[in-house]
Amino acid sequence: QVQLVESGGGLVQPGGSLRLSCAASGLTFSYYTMNWYRQAPGKERELVATITTAGSSLNYADSVKGRFTISRDNAKNTVYLQMNSLKTEDTAVYYCNVVRPWVGGYWGQGTQVTVSS
Repeated sequence: QVQLVESGGGLVQPGGSLRLSCAASGLTFSYYTMNWYRQAPGKERELVATITTAGSSLNYADSVKGRFTISRDNAKNTVYLQMNSLKTEDTAVYYCNVVRPWVGGYWGQGTQVTVSS
């Protein structure tokens, strides 16, 4: 059974940094592209960042380019999201996601990130 467990969220002041982690189990992690999404109150869930299997291709939402960095450690079955220069508008629940072709998509439980002074 696929499980994704996020951690690392919290309360941070504007301009601060956080690093989110997502530990995956129940799948051959290195086979799959991994995604980070976020959902702010009253808004739709949006794709924040994507990393391909070996980390050779990274994609980011325009709103986070230059501030967030996605990375992965296939030996640890973990994907990370380093968030720098955080803004109040980055406040959201952040979710880890993987899509297994012909099987379906999986989500973690989410981790809350609150950016506030």
